[in-house]
Amino acid sequence: MTAGSPETARVPNMDDGMRAWSVAVPGPIDSHPLVLGDRPVPRPGPGEVLISVRACGLCRTDLHLSEGDLLPKRPGVIPGHQVVGEVVGLGDRASRFDVGDRIGVAWLRHTCGVCRFCRSGRENLCRRSEYTGWDADGGLAEYCVAPEAYAYRIPDALDDVHAAPLLCAGIIGYRSLRRADLPPGGRLGLYGFGSSAHLVAQLALAEGAELSVMTRGEGNRALARELGATFVGGAEERPPELLDSAIIFAPAGELVPVGLRTLAPGGTLVLAGIHMSQIPAMDYADCLFDERQVRSVTANTRQDGEELLLLAGRLGLEPRVTTCDLSGAGEALADIAAGRTSGSSVVTMP
Repeated sequence: MTAGSPETARVPNMDDGMRAWSVAVPGPIDSHPLVLGDRPVPRPGPGEVLISVRACGLCRTDLHLSEGDLLPKRPGVIPGHQVVGEVVGLGDRASRFDVGDRIGVAWLRHTCGVCRFCRSGRENLCRRSEYTGWDADGGLAEYCVAPEAYAYRIPDALDDVHAAPLLCAGIIGYRSLRRADLPPGGRLGLYGFGSSAHLVAQLALAEGAELSVMTRGEGNRALARELGATFVGGAEERPPELLDSAIIFAPAGELVPVGLRTLAPGGTLVLAGIHMSQIPAMDYADCLFDERQVRSVTANTRQDGEELLLLAGRLGLEPRVTTCDLSGAGEALADIAAGRTSGSSVVTMP
């Protein structure tokens, strides 16, 4: 089913079961930490909506959760936080959406609303924030529930499969690009070229940037060239000219000094991942002097999501997508771990 489809989701009997992936025992992906089984259909609580899932993007964060780099917040949690689906049920006091509306569910699912971060437009830093597929069950299932206040209307111009990666890869990439302070027409470097980076590349190129991509895997390199990168190489290779900004998407701390050495004076290096290996010691003069700076990215605000979805429709942002059905999600995550996937991976539901 896609945008404008006459089909509608099946309203479940709440006593029915559903198929869902859950994290059994976190460990290496080849040890099969994810298990596909039957779970009860969830019931929406106050202010929540029940969603019949149509598509769910797979994210490296789902891999970190499965492998234990991020410890699950609850036993048997269902991953998946790039969800597109149809509202099929409303909890008490839920009124923002109607049954039949097509909506998206992203990583951020709750903030306190009263702390100094929330009150200053920085809800992504709220100390009481909660996340889809980590604190609460996500969308690698036939149904999920979500707080309506943290869901998004999906623009009609975006079909289900291509909208799904925008809900994390796109949003985090957008926030990373803004944090990078790239000047107009500036030189941007991307380390790693997976789901988020290939969307950032399209955003940056549309804004007139000159793009360099440092990544492994010929599939990723070919995609970078196709999208318009002027330099494509390995992680240790240096672009022909110093960069104004760079973003590291790979969870590899050893790339931090490498990235800093590619920056022009006053340049900014952004660390976009939720997890990263140890960063080695760095020489101050070699890596940080000349007002080069390092910034991290933590989750997103709802405003980031609204802005990105609007921009995606306006620019015709086009995720390059590989799809699988629900039963193939475990194998698809293994492909992400091994670097066998270019662009974004999306699970589709019958």
